[in-house]
Parts: sequence; structure tokens; C-alpha cells
Amino acid sequence: MKPLTAFTAAARRDIRGVFFDIDDTLTTAGRLTAGAYSAMERLAGAGVMTVPITGRPAGWCDHFARMWPVEGVVGENGAFYFRYDRVQRRMLRRFFASPEERSEARERLERLRQIILRDVPGSAVASDQGYRATDLAIDYCEDVEPLPAAAVDRIVALFEQAGATAKVSSIHVNGWFGHYDKLTMTQILMRESFAVDLDADRERYVFVGDSPNDAPMFGYFPNSVGVANVAAFGATLAAQPAYICSRPCGEGFTELADALLAARAAGR
Repeated sequence: MKPLTAFTAAARRDIRGVFFDIDDTLTTAGRLTAGAYSAMERLAGAGVMTVPITGRPAGWCDHFARMWPVEGVVGENGAFYFRYDRVQRRMLRRFFASPEERSEARERLERLRQIILRDVPGSAVASDQGYRATDLAIDYCEDVEPLPAAAVDRIVALFEQAGATAKVSSIHVNGWFGHYDKLTMTQILMRESFAVDLDADRERYVFVGDSPNDAPMFGYFPNSVGVANVAAFGATLAAQPAYICSRPCGEGFTELADALLAARAAGR
């Protein structure tokens, strides 16, 4: 990972949009600071597309899409995208799986929930589970005492033994049935809503994140960025970001926003 200062002004000036994780990337210690929100708003005001790419639940993503200065949101690790049409005052909800597939998956995940909670003492269903539409989120450090790495690995193994996909974020292990991830749905969002082929245009977009479930995005975007706390995951990242901020969490997000906006201002 190169320092953010190695991200050239010419490349920064050419960026059309910023995709970003929320927990411990946009937020700091579980809170959205005024500085980070302002950075998001300043990007949007400068004409830079802003899209959260998060593991957070459908209920929260409805709020993000309506209330935040964003063009849309990809939620539950790629299960769907939501876009709010402010002219027609209508929410567009696009899921990867059909209603029938989601119903069957919920039944399988409920059985799996019982197994995980029994076999991994100290784990808990995430506090935002009631707002989820597609996955099961197991809390390992957000509202419970932090579990050791071996316990997190055991949660992942139990998901995978049942045939589910499992991804580790900075706070949860998320599991679901289906062949999608953050990158899959980001590509669908951009193609369907903005007529953008990311395969051909990926150098003009940035992704910024902090944890292993961001690895597909880190590996795909040449100009991917990690906030400083991504270093804590070290070798557990399947793909590393190209650049790393000097500051963690929301301060790192703001650092990136400032760098992008400074390059645009200098080029005018």
C-alpha cells in the first residue's frame, strides 16, 4: 500500500465518483462525525458521485438513500441497491435475489443462527438484524465484548459449512446464501442506473474501505484507498488497497475527500 500522497494530482482530478464503506471508514467509533458528513456533502456538491457500499441493513439503507447526499446505496454486502428519485419522490429497490429465494434463505439462516449462537459463546445476533432483508449478521465486537480471532474464524467456518458466503467486517460476520458481493451489485447499479461500464471506466472511480469484506472492491479498483485502520487486518485481506490514508476512520475519509477536491480545484 502506497501513502495517499502517491495518488497523483492528475489521477485524482479525473475521479468521477467515490464508493465508500460506512463502518469505521465513514464513521468513527460508531458515530458519523460532522467532519465526515461534511466531506461527503462537499464531494457531492462538487459533482463527484457518492455511493455508500455497506454491510448495513435494508432499513438503514432506505434512510441513507433518502437523507444523505448520495446517488444511491449498495447494502447488505451487495444484496441490493436502493436509489431515491427526489423528483418523483420514489424509492427504487433492486435486489439480487427473487422474493422466493430470499424467503427460502431466511429460513435457512434462522436455523444457522441457532447453531452459531450455541457453538460460539459470546457471539450475538447484531442489533440491526431486525432491519435486514437478506443476510444474518453476527456481532463479534460492536455491542458485545470483543471475541478472539479464533471465535471469528469459527463463525465464518459455520457459515461456510452450511453453504453460505461469509464476510468479516470491522464489527460483524455477515452470512448469506447467494453468489454476490459488494462489487457485483456496484457493477449492476452503475450499469442499470447510470449506463456506466465499470470494467471500461474503473480508473475514474475510487473505493475507500477498511476491512476484509472490502477486498473485492480493493482488488478491482486501481485507485482503491484504505483508511489507516485497514492496516490492522494485515495479511487477512484477500486484496489490499492501492493507497492508504495517514488517518483512520472518518478522518481518513475526510483526508481522501480533501485530496480529491484539492486536485479538482487546482485544475480549474
